[in-house]
Amino acid sequence: MTSHSHSNTPAVMLCPPDRRREALLQLAAAHDPELQAALSAAVKAMYDQPDASWGGLWVTLEAGRLTGAIWVQHLPMNMAQLWLPEELPNKQGAHTSVLLRAAYAWVKTQNIRLCHLELSPQSSVSEALLVEHGMQRLACLEHLTASSQRRLAMNEAIPLSLQPLSEFSQSEQLTLLAAVGQDSLDSRPLRDVLSVEELLAGFYQQDPQAPQHWYAVGYQEVVVGVLLLAPRPALGRWELMLMGLTPEWRGKGLGRSLLNKALELAQQAGVQEIMLGVDDVNVPAKQLYQEAGFVRFAQQRLLAWKGGDEGGEAAK
Repeated sequence: MTSHSHSNTPAVMLCPPDRRREALLQLAAAHDPELQAALSAAVKAMYDQPDASWGGLWVTLEAGRLTGAIWVQHLPMNMAQLWLPEELPNKQGAHTSVLLRAAYAWVKTQNIRLCHLELSPQSSVSEALLVEHGMQRLACLEHLTASSQRRLAMNEAIPLSLQPLSEFSQSEQLTLLAAVGQDSLDSRPLRDVLSVEELLAGFYQQDPQAPQHWYAVGYQEVVVGVLLLAPRPALGRWELMLMGLTPEWRGKGLGRSLLNKALELAQQAGVQEIMLGVDDVNVPAKQLYQEAGFVRFAQQRLLAWKGGDEGGEAAK
């Protein structure tokens, strides 16, 4: 499948299997070290997959030379992640535009529910270009980190208990996550698009080993929230993926105690730092994290193509 709009537009096609390694190396070169590590992990997970699983990898060719690549990585629950190419200044973004058009058209034909990407301020591809090609901004995420030795001051000790989430049935897990997500300020547009099942599948996809550090939180013999932690060995940190309470238990100091519990678990595991992402609009959570010594080390905008949304056609 190739596209030739006019003579100065590069040809775009699904990547031939024999050029896949070349395409992925070029794609990796466009990213900062942390994103390169994430892309490397995504590619590694695909090693044993048949050629048909690489249907979302698109390239541009000029005179037989591979000049650009973009990858729609299929995820569980009919989700996908978009890996962007590098902008080529001398081409005025022609490669990026033609690759984005091809990727967007492919996402729609595959009926993918949500194809997302995290765009850093350092990205050479602009948010305006992505919006022009049908993407919608879902959230602005602040990434924070703190020493695992820090603790929030407590007026009185609040004894919380942790029970492995795996000891709960899937329906119980989903019910609990739904309750924790109710009226949450984190990524509201994302929660409007995705079901609780899809959100949980996304957590599993981020780290298949993570569930050994996932807990239901108990207080006074009642389940009051969740705590999802994930080791990130490549970064030498743990990530606080999700920490939340059900609505009736908020505002009682339990959140402070739960954050201390997360820091304590990381410290006990010999991890020096813990990191997390928080929606820029979630001011109460940001204030709590700042009080616990968390500082911002990165900021990313979350954008996505939503499946079944014909309102934002790709720019022609």
